[in-house]
Amino acid sequence: MLSYFRLVINQNDEDAIQRIINVPARGIGKTTIEKIIVAADNHNVNMWKVINNPVGFGVKVNSGTVTKLTNFSTMINSYIAESKTKDAFEIANLIANSSGLLKSHRDEDTPEGISRVENIEELLNGIKDFTEKAIEKSEGDMSIKKTLNEFMEDVALITDADKDKEEDKDKVTLMTIHASKGLEFPHVYIVGLEENLFPSIQSISTRSELEEERRLFYVALTRAMNSVTLSHAETRYRWGNFTITEPSRFLDEIDDSLIDKPADILFNPPTPSTSSSSPSYTSQAKIKRRNLKPLTSGNGNSSVEPSDISELREGMTVEHANFGQGKVIAVEGNGPNKKATVYFNSVGNKNLLLRFAKLKIIS
Repeated sequence: MLSYFRLVINQNDEDAIQRIINVPARGIGKTTIEKIIVAADNHNVNMWKVINNPVGFGVKVNSGTVTKLTNFSTMINSYIAESKTKDAFEIANLIANSSGLLKSHRDEDTPEGISRVENIEELLNGIKDFTEKAIEKSEGDMSIKKTLNEFMEDVALITDADKDKEEDKDKVTLMTIHASKGLEFPHVYIVGLEENLFPSIQSISTRSELEEERRLFYVALTRAMNSVTLSHAETRYRWGNFTITEPSRFLDEIDDSLIDKPADILFNPPTPSTSSSSPSYTSQAKIKRRNLKPLTSGNGNSSVEPSDISELREGMTVEHANFGQGKVIAVEGNGPNKKATVYFNSVGNKNLLLRFAKLKIIS
């Protein structure tokens, strides 16, 4: 998936081309790829130019293969065009679904295929979060768009910053439960303990698969030497949609005497017990959202107290912390995805995601 993104951003990325030109399988074999590489070298051009015009560059393949290459180049060129107007999540979601990559993994109908689908889902959730943070910082202004290129740059910066030095032993180890078998750690954090995530939605349909998930949970718990922190989110992005989640059934199966359930906390997980006599299991019951300070730039009033957005209707006069007073032109969507088009005297029309916009209803 990342190679698709790289090629959309940079058509000179030949590693990305070779990675995805036949993934999922589209009948473009190794021999054809080798012919493209040779033709590109002979004409001193990149592979992408040859793929866009195989006949013109003398690639000797049959008409069926030419059609397959043309279809591939047309698909990528359409993504390149769409990326000029869509934000990072919109174009990433389009690529995931229309490239056939997601469908090919779903069709595998194997645990590995399911895992790959879930990995892509989490990637898309991460990109959605990346784009929405920009909207949140702008007080709901949906005209603020983060591009796919900006997301890839952000990922590259994070990757560079997170590289561990060999001598650095003071660190957190992030791993899957499968990879943790046979290992032990003083303190273990198990996250994502929600129904349809752990256990996964694919495993709850049969008893045997559910038991396998329960065994995995046992493996995770027994990696801890001193303490385990169990965490679940109240809300989560699933395929880019904001959803309310339920705690995993596995949490209810642990003896209450072993669990310390603190009151609601604000990004402050309890300090793990350092006692080595017996494990102390801590359930992080809820995670509340951080309250962001209102922005003070622009023509608006930074002290605006937001109203209940469920009451917002077309024709109402509202006030925004940055844009001042305006009139609601249209309202659409439901719940956390509800948005409005508002005309402000200071800046004209603005599309606002209401859960971030903090609008005050004037009349």
